[in-house]
Amino acid sequence: MTTAGTSPQQPASRRIADELRTSIEEGRLAPGDRLPSERALAEQHGTARNTAREAIRILAEQGLVTAQHGRGVFVREPQRLFRFGSDRYSLKNRETGLTPFRLEAKKQGKVARIDVPSIVREVPPRDVAERLKVEPTELSVIHRENHYFADDEPVQIVSTYLRWDEAQGTLLMQPKTGKDGIYGRLEELGHVMTRVRDEISARMPTPEEAAVLDLLPGVPVLEVLHTSLDQDGIPFEVSRYVHRADRTGLLYELPVE
Repeated sequence: MTTAGTSPQQPASRRIADELRTSIEEGRLAPGDRLPSERALAEQHGTARNTAREAIRILAEQGLVTAQHGRGVFVREPQRLFRFGSDRYSLKNRETGLTPFRLEAKKQGKVARIDVPSIVREVPPRDVAERLKVEPTELSVIHRENHYFADDEPVQIVSTYLRWDEAQGTLLMQPKTGKDGIYGRLEELGHVMTRVRDEISARMPTPEEAAVLDLLPGVPVLEVLHTSLDQDGIPFEVSRYVHRADRTGLLYELPVE
């Protein structure tokens, strides 16, 4: 049997995967449902078990199913943690005392955790140097790397870059930066955020990113290169957000001028 969009010339494993994906997309296999076993799929389609195994591998690489040891293969829950791009830096949210990520997680019923594996002085990546307007060949920035978790599941890596001459000797050099996070400390240095620029792209992860985010093979990442500008139009912070695409959504509501 073939379905719309499949071809008899396709490998059998691809045809089986296409049929299962269609069943998932049309709701005949719902989130949490268990897929037929490799043996059952092989018998149903008249193929060898390794062909059925390859079909399931294809679905796993597409982020549609997940294997649970000793239980079987299940359709994945399409849960996403949304980044509210136009609202996350709003001053009205300061009253909560929560950083943007913690507030977003709380709104969506998630428990946030942030690990800070490193804070180092370094030569900035060229794209960061251009946006932050610092020397691209000198130790001109502090790089804070943060790993973000929602309900203990890794969801994003954030590399934040600040000017060394401003950050040295302040709480910006510490994992815990105090009330209102880094933006509170940057305001104390005279930078009130009045505008942001987010540059968004999709790509495949590096091996290191895939390991930190615990990504399945074939799952891409969303990269948001964020620049904060102050009341004088001066860029004072650049952060590279690397989100796992199967667990992240971006939501922007902007006025039309």
